[in-house]
Amino acid sequence: MFATDFTGCDAAQTLAAASAAYEQQRQSELNLILAAQHQADLHPAPGRSHGRPGGEQARVYGGDGNPEIAEFAVAEFGVVIGRSPGSAARFVGQCVALRHRFPATWERVKSGHATGWRALQVVQECVELSAEAAAIVDRRVADLVDSVTLAQLQKIIKAASWRADPEAVDAKAKASAKERGVWVGRTDEHGSTKLYLKAATGDVIQLYATITQLAEALAALGDTGTIDQRRAKAAGLLSDPALAADLLTATQHLATTKAATKQPATQSAGGPAATQTDDPAAAASEDTGQQDAVAEPGLDDEADRDTPHPDTLGHPLDHDDPATTVAAVVAPGAGDDNSVDPARPDRPPGQRPSLLGSSPVPVDDPARAGRDTAARLELRRKIDATRQSHPERGRRIYQTVVNLHITDETLLAGKGTARVEGYGPVYTDRLEELLGHHRIVLRPVIDLNTALSVHAYEIPNRISAHVNLRYPIEQFPYGATETRTTPNYTGTGRASTDLDHIEPYRAGGPANQTSTDNLAPQGRFGHRLKTHDDWRLRRIDNYTLEWTTKHGYKFHLDHTGTHPIPKDRDHDGRNRLRTRTPAGAIRCPGRTPLPRPSRPAPH
Repeated sequence: MFATDFTGCDAAQTLAAASAAYEQQRQSELNLILAAQHQADLHPAPGRSHGRPGGEQARVYGGDGNPEIAEFAVAEFGVVIGRSPGSAARFVGQCVALRHRFPATWERVKSGHATGWRALQVVQECVELSAEAAAIVDRRVADLVDSVTLAQLQKIIKAASWRADPEAVDAKAKASAKERGVWVGRTDEHGSTKLYLKAATGDVIQLYATITQLAEALAALGDTGTIDQRRAKAAGLLSDPALAADLLTATQHLATTKAATKQPATQSAGGPAATQTDDPAAAASEDTGQQDAVAEPGLDDEADRDTPHPDTLGHPLDHDDPATTVAAVVAPGAGDDNSVDPARPDRPPGQRPSLLGSSPVPVDDPARAGRDTAARLELRRKIDATRQSHPERGRRIYQTVVNLHITDETLLAGKGTARVEGYGPVYTDRLEELLGHHRIVLRPVIDLNTALSVHAYEIPNRISAHVNLRYPIEQFPYGATETRTTPNYTGTGRASTDLDHIEPYRAGGPANQTSTDNLAPQGRFGHRLKTHDDWRLRRIDNYTLEWTTKHGYKFHLDHTGTHPIPKDRDHDGRNRLRTRTPAGAIRCPGRTPLPRPSRPAPH
């Protein structure tokens, strides 16, 4: 692979080079699709595995009407093109479906009238359709793959799918309506994580009302955040039901006390008389001199509302994808506009607001401010008294284990990043937010350079934790499954790994076969490949593992990822000079290169 030197090129030459590179890319995409189809043809459904558990199985990838394919062959194809087993299965399935389920679109790709990756998008959008329905969509969109925008193409595909198989669409809609669940999204670069809920509408309304009530209670106690910020804090309070109940009860007491002590207001000329209320939200509005109003959701609210939920995604999820990017499904309520509840000045840097907020915002009436301050102090005193008289309250019923990995340099510096197992990196200045209300257990530092071993086949917890800390990701080429260091794991990953002996354990063999140097975390699929399909794994040094596929492709794995090793020998062991194949051609032994299709004329 050689880079082009554009030094000295003018605009016309640069554009010509870009056009040529684009044509080569289109041809490379076509060749890769052809290779995937041929790999599937070479490996039809395997025979019986003779009763061996975990042996190779036949799989149908890409939808109804596709032929069965041997799953291990798909995995080897995946690693040579830089894909995990799950991603490779989806890609090969798309390529096979393009030929079997979308023949008209496939002809357009082969003739150069359609781009390969856009055609595969069409295939993936229709993966759940029957073969007959897919054929209808194929006839509808074949001539439009490259002539409309991707967004327009997706709308056309959806309309054609509904017309082709309305019963399947209706069944999918009913199944989606019955789906219920709570999902944890990805952690962003600022250390915040999204939580998504899909439940019965009545339950969502009640939960949203409770969260809003808690948010109003926080405002009545002096929290100066926006309504959305207070709702986020309120959702966190729900993890401690007793504390949330105390907060609501105490806030109601505060509202009642304020209503009883408030003096009747005299009506000014031409103005309405002031009213009294027991509503904490109204009390908060009086403190800030603002009135809540019903407002239409803003543009951001509408954007969040229209973002697809995971069950509306057009493709199945990879089994090794660590997380799913989805969008909130609970629409904002009235009064969410920031203009109704603007943010107030932040506190000085380093000062973290307490659960019950800070001192009340100054008001023009010193007497009223004094009454509010006294009421809040009385409220805090009562909550403290309740906790002391009932120490069991405020304790969470369930225990959650969160593994936080942080270096001594970061602790001493007070700045940097740490890693929360299952969620990702987090800034150290957010650790108080994560751990401030929990019991923290400091575990001894594990020296990963120290070798541990036992004589038995079973792996003790101390060795298991050591190996999983050493390898936070499964040790398979382009693997993505995260390892876990505790059985009480509560992260976002859907799949787990097992510790596998690199050199197989032999009963009656040498001592110390189960050691930190002879164990590596593997997903179930990688373990099956190693056991049943002649894939080999060995340790190169203290930091590097080497995988060798059935056909001799080698990959080195270390803390920086997967690195393919150039193949210097053919399968027969003879040294060969690698001949250069012209760009846009596939050279197979004993065959002439496949011709490159000419660019179609405009039509």
